[in-house]
Amino acid sequence: MLPEILLADYQYDLPDERIARYPVEPRDSSKLQIYQDGKITHEHFFNLPDYLPSDSFLVFNDTKVIPARVFFQKPTGAVIEIFLLHPEEPSRIINDAMQQTESGVWSCMIGNKKRWKVGEVLTTELRVSNYELRIRAEWTDVENNWVKFSWEVISSPPPFSSPSFADVIRALGEIPLPPYLNRKAESRDLETYQTVYSKIEGAVAAPTAGLHFTERVFENLARKGINHAFVTLHVGAGTFQPVKVLNAVEHTMHAEQVVFTLDLLEKLRQNLGRIIAVGTTSVRALESLYWYGVRLLQGETSFWIEKLSPYQNEQVPSAADSLEAILSYMKVQNLKELVGETEIMIFPGYEFKLCKGLITNYHQPNSTLMLLIAAFVGPDWRKIYEEALANEYRFLSYGDSSLLFGNNSSATSVK
Repeated sequence: MLPEILLADYQYDLPDERIARYPVEPRDSSKLQIYQDGKITHEHFFNLPDYLPSDSFLVFNDTKVIPARVFFQKPTGAVIEIFLLHPEEPSRIINDAMQQTESGVWSCMIGNKKRWKVGEVLTTELRVSNYELRIRAEWTDVENNWVKFSWEVISSPPPFSSPSFADVIRALGEIPLPPYLNRKAESRDLETYQTVYSKIEGAVAAPTAGLHFTERVFENLARKGINHAFVTLHVGAGTFQPVKVLNAVEHTMHAEQVVFTLDLLEKLRQNLGRIIAVGTTSVRALESLYWYGVRLLQGETSFWIEKLSPYQNEQVPSAADSLEAILSYMKVQNLKELVGETEIMIFPGYEFKLCKGLITNYHQPNSTLMLLIAAFVGPDWRKIYEEALANEYRFLSYGDSSLLFGNNSSATSVK
């Protein structure tokens, strides 16, 4: 039987004028609210290191937003928008799909779909670096919105080499800004809607908690002796999908791909009890990792974390035992990295296994991210948001930040 989480209990009023349409400059000059032990402090983000315990270990999401909105114009003048979601063929692994050099099939959302007939090939020509390319898009599965992209070089200087799909969409696509910004993407968004440490291409939305970090902040973290590492969770379009059901647990969660390196796993084991996640995407990645360790201890090897599996599992080993199981498996299999998928849903009642603290922005009402925040800090989530509204904080992706220390995290002590 599904638990009941009434959406009405986790709503608040967000005036439209409080939604940040553009980021502040410089990035680290945004406001920062610190919440710990029921107390609130107001600061600026560039002073973040002063409020972190000196033994903190930060985990960042190094995914990079791709220009996922692609437009083709038909001879009739009709424009078809293709929004890339995730690859299907020849590989579902995003990094592999981005390196394809001839063709690839992606699951997409289609704008003006009725105007794109089965069997009709959309084409466009453009320059990519020193190449002249002809790019095609055609249906492979209309019902599931699977689109095959293929490209051929019309002309190029020697030496010849075919550009990758990543090269193609950088030239062809547009950065997919969140719909609540209610504006078109601008050239500056190519830089401002990426973290300074973004590296692995594949997200269709930025891990926005990281947008506040600058080289100055990283230097001050290092000066204080605070270490960090990176996980990759390719943020999907489902992050913007509002919860529309009365019982939020019935909301459909979309799976997102996660990648963990052996080096990260070893550092997590060394820093249990001190882990602070930068962003809700890092939280979801880390907590999914714990449950993958549980699966391994149960004799299952597939890295697929279903929405409610954490709430249906009676076996709850320590974080140390879970990570040890994963490390042992990787060493036996001679793996340098793990690739999995997660649709984990975190809502009040969830017991956090790895994350002691969280750096995050202010989230939409009626969203799964609000449920995650409420799970992390308890009923004081409302106090935190009311305080932010009363002090003129800016909300959502380009908005201000908070540093939260959890009330129900089991990560504060290592078993």
